[in-house]
Amino acid sequence: MEALTSTPEQTLTLYRVSEDAFPIQPASPAREWMDSTPGRFAYRCLPMTIANSSGWEIICPFAFEATWDGGAGKESLTIRFLDEVADTEQVSSHFGSGVLTFRIGYVFKTASGWATWVKGLPNEVIDGIQPLEGLIETDWLPFTFTMNWKFTRPGTIRFERGAAVAFFMIVPYGGDGPRPVIREISENPEWESSFRQWAEQRRDFNAALAESDPAALKKGWQKTYFHGQTIEGEKAIDHHVSRRRLQGVVRSCGSDAFEQTERGSIYPHWAPGGYSEVGMRSSDYKIRLRKVRFEGG
Repeated sequence: MEALTSTPEQTLTLYRVSEDAFPIQPASPAREWMDSTPGRFAYRCLPMTIANSSGWEIICPFAFEATWDGGAGKESLTIRFLDEVADTEQVSSHFGSGVLTFRIGYVFKTASGWATWVKGLPNEVIDGIQPLEGLIETDWLPFTFTMNWKFTRPGTIRFERGAAVAFFMIVPYGGDGPRPVIREISENPEWESSFRQWAEQRRDFNAALAESDPAALKKGWQKTYFHGQTIEGEKAIDHHVSRRRLQGVVRSCGSDAFEQTERGSIYPHWAPGGYSEVGMRSSDYKIRLRKVRFEGG
């Protein structure tokens, strides 16, 4: 047992309202299509990998297929479960029009002024179906919410056991936010100078690559942003992030005590190492299987 503390703005409580609530775990930076790029070069884009892991995944603990015939009625979308499921209403055609609905089994509670943004996995590409997203005021709403996916054309989608059916993060809300202002970069001489230097360095480096310059080929790519460095090679800020792994989910065992679980599992079959059922290890972010695929139409 371990007593965990957090500041109010970091508080996120998931009240389970169903014994069959979906497992939740910190999001992985890995994507199958990124793994497939030559030399896995897609992972050089730090903003993309940080976005991939800046939230938590809601995991489907069973496999199923959903088929949409293109109609608007609820009956136009049918579901065939491939595993034994205690509650078949966890996945349904609730709205019609080719919308697939997941009931995840939690009421979320955030601190005042903080909402939950629910969506699909960032930078995940899935043929035939699109995850929808919403911003939910979970600081006051004592209700559950659903995660919904919209078919983009008739056909069959297969969700494997272990597929991430949703991704969520908590964000501040309220007010209209900052006012965007467009200015000429010449109004900020310091930023203009840095930009010009960066543009020149990028142009020269790309030209060297095109000419197969040995030094450029050995370096492979410029790493200024990745390392959080200025054009001059100095440390830009103290809080630069090049790798992110959010806190795992914990299970309350009393008013002040919590049980920590690896990657946030709170189900016996999703315990540390529990990904072995689907060929994955909970501690290995690099192993990613195709979990959702389009099968026709």
